[in-house]
Amino acid sequence: MGFTFFNPIDPAPSRAKADHARFVQRIRRRYAEEREAFAQHAPGTPTESTIAELIDHLLEQGRALPSALRVARQLVLERLACVDVEQSCELADVTMAMTELAQVTLERALASAQEEFDGIHGAPLNEHGQRIDLWVIGMGKLGGRELNVSSDIDLIYVYEDDGHTTGIDDGRGGLQGQISAHEYFSNVVKRIFSLIGDTTEDGFVFRVDLALRPNGNSGPPVVSLAMLEEYFLVQGREWERFAWLKSRIVAPRACMPRGARHARSLALRDVVIPFVFRRYLDYGIFEGLRQLHRKIRDEANRRAAGRPERANDVKLSRGGIREIEFTVQLLQVVRGGQFPEIRTRSTLKALKRLAARGLISDSTADKLAQSYTFLRHVEHRIQYLDDQQTHLLPTDDADLAWIAASLGLGKPSEDRPGCDSGTCQLLDILCHVRELVATEFDALLHEGNAPSSKPGGCRSCGGPPLPVDSEEFIAKLPEPIAAHVRTFAAQPRVNLLSDTAKLRLAKLIGRATLLAYTSEDCTEATPQDCLGQDAVLRFIDWLTPLLRRDSYLSLLAERPEVLKRLLRLLGLAKWPMRYLMLHPGVIDELADPRLMEGRFDPIAYQQDLQDRHRGWERAGQADEEALLDTLRRAHHAEIFRTLVRDVEKLLTVEQVADDLSALADATLDITLKWAWGHLQQRPPKQARYAVGREPHFAVIAYGKLGGKELGYGSDLDVVFLFDDSQDRPEPNADPDTPDPIDAYLVFARKVINWLTLRTSAGELFDIDTALRPNGNAGLLVTSFHSFDDYQRQRGSNTAWTWEHQALSRARWCAGDPALAAQFETTRRAILSSIRDKQALAEEVLAMRERMRAAQTCPPGKFDIKHSTGGMIDVEFAVQYLVLAHSHAHPGLLDNVGNIALLLRAEQAGLLPLGIGEKAGQAYRELRRVQHRARLDESPVQLAGDAKDAIEPHRAAVLRLWDTVFDSNASAASA
Repeated sequence: MGFTFFNPIDPAPSRAKADHARFVQRIRRRYAEEREAFAQHAPGTPTESTIAELIDHLLEQGRALPSALRVARQLVLERLACVDVEQSCELADVTMAMTELAQVTLERALASAQEEFDGIHGAPLNEHGQRIDLWVIGMGKLGGRELNVSSDIDLIYVYEDDGHTTGIDDGRGGLQGQISAHEYFSNVVKRIFSLIGDTTEDGFVFRVDLALRPNGNSGPPVVSLAMLEEYFLVQGREWERFAWLKSRIVAPRACMPRGARHARSLALRDVVIPFVFRRYLDYGIFEGLRQLHRKIRDEANRRAAGRPERANDVKLSRGGIREIEFTVQLLQVVRGGQFPEIRTRSTLKALKRLAARGLISDSTADKLAQSYTFLRHVEHRIQYLDDQQTHLLPTDDADLAWIAASLGLGKPSEDRPGCDSGTCQLLDILCHVRELVATEFDALLHEGNAPSSKPGGCRSCGGPPLPVDSEEFIAKLPEPIAAHVRTFAAQPRVNLLSDTAKLRLAKLIGRATLLAYTSEDCTEATPQDCLGQDAVLRFIDWLTPLLRRDSYLSLLAERPEVLKRLLRLLGLAKWPMRYLMLHPGVIDELADPRLMEGRFDPIAYQQDLQDRHRGWERAGQADEEALLDTLRRAHHAEIFRTLVRDVEKLLTVEQVADDLSALADATLDITLKWAWGHLQQRPPKQARYAVGREPHFAVIAYGKLGGKELGYGSDLDVVFLFDDSQDRPEPNADPDTPDPIDAYLVFARKVINWLTLRTSAGELFDIDTALRPNGNAGLLVTSFHSFDDYQRQRGSNTAWTWEHQALSRARWCAGDPALAAQFETTRRAILSSIRDKQALAEEVLAMRERMRAAQTCPPGKFDIKHSTGGMIDVEFAVQYLVLAHSHAHPGLLDNVGNIALLLRAEQAGLLPLGIGEKAGQAYRELRRVQHRARLDESPVQLAGDAKDAIEPHRAAVLRLWDTVFDSNASAASA
């Protein structure tokens, strides 16, 4: 952190006494007897239970409730001053004690007010005859359990439902006093305000601020839940989303978590969460917070005008507490809709969660947390002095020295020999902390100024703002970008945009042009040679389908570094633009500084998803739609991360395939867990067997996934198995008894639906289950023993040779780990069976011919995958070697990929020296060429120079083919 004199984690012992504070002196004079009794009964930091007992004791001593609440408040605050100043207790202990003081006193005030008006009007009931609850909602620091020692409390009152009171007996057989629920609760909240906020001879309990309620000070003091929901939909303003982020019910206790009526109060949560958190990356919120912050800074500057001492406000001045809170809340509101695991009301907890998600660096989170802790300690000491709701540093030297001494400051430092006094050190730390906080905050809310113009780039783009369809703007752009923008701007969709949107598009295109022509790659290049030209043209094409999706354009406007990385990516290959068009939300990954670091981590990926799942559950939003979208967004983000590393040449083709395959494995495994949980919650009749059970179910990967050679957009060849040794039908069961196979068939269909359904977030995979026993005519799910019998050719219904070829690349990839060992045992037994080599060769060649006949390639061209000497020839040769020789050479049974198996075959003497190695190198090069062609959207059927360049590798494959299958077989297949 760089604190010279103070360690927020382990501060030096305090050298101050609490009785320097005038407030402490007053309380000790006024309530000496009560203070002594409280100290004897409940020493240490006050808690919810000891505060409640203190109020009860004061009531027993004959005090009325208003007096008891106020005296309890004075004694609790005096105690906190002592343990905080003299014993340097944790910040969290102080803020929690103040929060619990507020909760206990509000609970008592609410109960008293309701009892009073029940006696006048009767209980408020809804149309079903249930008593209507009033929820006291704590906002701000009370909602976040971070209440200051002399803070006001921001409250909003919401009642559950409309209705009327029952009235009371009028003594003549009738009822009197019946009023609407709204009138009843209006009276109740007025009484609460009086009980808590009025100043009497004993002071007040808390200053109460209702300004955050709907329509502010012009709105009613209490609203129904339906009124609140309508307000959010029609009038809710952006800054109110930040306010409601910290909201929670603080009274009555019965409506809080673990309370008897908590389930009913969840209706409030279901209204608030969609208002605060949007289901997309909400970068449009930046401007709203920017405007709010300007107002706060302007107000602080206005108050400080002509009064320099007011510039030292530890909360509202530049670099103060509020800017840390805004930093945290902004990141939460922007991304909390998609990442519920970062939602929390506590500022310090939120910093940890944001760092864990990679939204800020660990270092930044640690610095901001330490700064926040220090500033809050200072704030509390300011308020202990006179029990005033102020955040201004005192101007009295003795008060400043006392604050410094209470923080353990004042010891000589070798680093700052001229700053030995506590006051000097305090001010030095404050300057350092506030500069650090302000720098981080300004970086987050920067205006995103574009780089200066360079020759060949956008001419005078820095002038007055111009719309994208302005000829004056287009004239400033170099060709051919200008022509492309002119066509782009002529689209009807662009013409229908607002003036603001057109200005933003021009700003983005102008900035993109500047970045492209002033990047390091283009410093010495002419515009015609510059990579940036293609990048800008592709960027403009990418913008077209996003014209109505403000959040992505806002991201680029707010984060110039993201725009720069996006342009580089678009300039390196064509396929990324297609992927970004399908999944534009992944551009947010470009903001992560860790993007280029490391490789895909399946453990961290699954942990992140499970954290997200728990976040949805806490928010009551873990429905299928949310989970399907969560899987898709997470998968798309990881695909994009791998794609960026790929086009930047940080990964080899094999590493790309390994990472994509591991990503598919992890996604399948999480899908099985989540889908099984949802199946158990609402099982159809056929799936009742699943209820209360763990699944003994596995996914077996074939093809490219099985061989860990997955590419971008590859479909998944899979087979579903269940362990019938664990899940057996009950003997002598009647026809209506749930059966395991029925449950697993329903489950498999659900899994396929989860994997293939296209939602608003896109899709995951195309799934092919045709390799299961009996292909598409067979059951979607197979018991393990049936699979084993089928593969071992027991009975009349058995596997074909081509199915055993496919089995050579098969592996367990998700589900019950116990089935992994069983499957591998069967796989090895099948592959190592002794076979007639000649008959095997004939069957493999016949299958190869059928595949080749199904794929046509024009004369004079070479299809990298399907032509003679292509990739499939290598794969078939390896499969033949495995099936023909693995009984004698067990090393061929391992699913380690074609290149490694070719080397093992050569080492075993099954291939002449050099044949396997060169064929492996050829296969690697063919894969690389195919991969690059797909990234560039180039044809994979080569001609001309490209075909000539690949010829040596084709020849190496043909030599392998001729070696594995004798020359006659090779001639027959030509």
